[in-house]
Amino acid sequence: MRVAIDYRPALRERSGVGEYTHQLVKAMLAAFPPGRSDGELQLSIFSSSWKDRLAASAELAGARAIDRRIPVRLLNFAWHRWEWPPVEWLARERFDVTHSLHPLLMPSTQAAQVVTIHDLNFLSHPERTSAEVRRDYPALARVHANRADRVIVVSAFTRGEVERLLGVPGDRIAVCPPGTPGWTARQQAPKQGYILFFGTLEPRKNVGGLLDAYERVIAREGTPEGVELVLAGKATDSARPWLDRMARPPLQGRVRHIGYVEADQRQALYEGARLLVQPSFEEGFGLPVLEAMSLGVPVVAANRGSLPELVGDAGALVDPEHPDEIATAIERVLADDHYAAACAARGIARARDFSWERTAHLVVDVYRQAIDRHARRRH
Repeated sequence: MRVAIDYRPALRERSGVGEYTHQLVKAMLAAFPPGRSDGELQLSIFSSSWKDRLAASAELAGARAIDRRIPVRLLNFAWHRWEWPPVEWLARERFDVTHSLHPLLMPSTQAAQVVTIHDLNFLSHPERTSAEVRRDYPALARVHANRADRVIVVSAFTRGEVERLLGVPGDRIAVCPPGTPGWTARQQAPKQGYILFFGTLEPRKNVGGLLDAYERVIAREGTPEGVELVLAGKATDSARPWLDRMARPPLQGRVRHIGYVEADQRQALYEGARLLVQPSFEEGFGLPVLEAMSLGVPVVAANRGSLPELVGDAGALVDPEHPDEIATAIERVLADDHYAAACAARGIARARDFSWERTAHLVVDVYRQAIDRHARRRH
């Protein structure tokens, strides 16, 4: 089975989609190593950029690297709007399956086509998007998803949204959630830890609501002194009002924005936290929540999107529209050690249900189904 997977989301800073892409490729190579006698999976990772090159990596050994010096925006425009050039032309080889990690197809002459849809927030709130996501995704996602031989989603919530908003039949959608990093749960919570938010600073993440809640926390009596809020993640252009606000009292000196965190530094960042707060208006999955739970970090998360499905009874679910509710949940974790420990234990147990090895097998099974459907359609 010859597979071309679009690795571009993981080429530079690996946010949620980039991390999913990298870990999926790594897990497929481990589960279906190139040296297997059946040779079932021959994986090619495709990259294209004018300045960023696909670096050699021991984690990706066994995959054929296809690295082309074509600007990302130029290729995306050509692929999205003209459906040209086909990936076979760029790679100079043929494939059985092409897999795009965003909602729009990789153009192909003969291969079965698979897309992964992480969320559909770009449809319900286009004002929260920018550039080609705003330009192309709302206009083209429905057509591309219905043309795909199979659609992968990361949660049951997103599956329902793809059926409802894009009209894709449920029997052509497969839920293939992320896995945990394989970290060992921490022994105990730090006494002087911080409140952690982990994600891109963009409108969908409700950073403004989190700052409102944190102001309430530090204004109330009984709050442990010196419990700071740490925001980890790349700041978008829309983050400027939040960054300006953090530089003024009462948040000045109490909120830190540390920017993008490299993959090898994430575990230490989580381990230093008293709790993780994820108050997003919508998440297709919520990878930081799963990573935090796997280490035994208590979680306060929004009761929207996929987060209730992921968290279950392992954390506090709050209305992201109500900062008072977010603040109360944060205070309970900080003040009640027994409650925090119970959330941590339930989170560790829940995180065991998620494994990248299982995801790799699910995805390869989707590839088989896509090939079968594509062959039936051609005949």
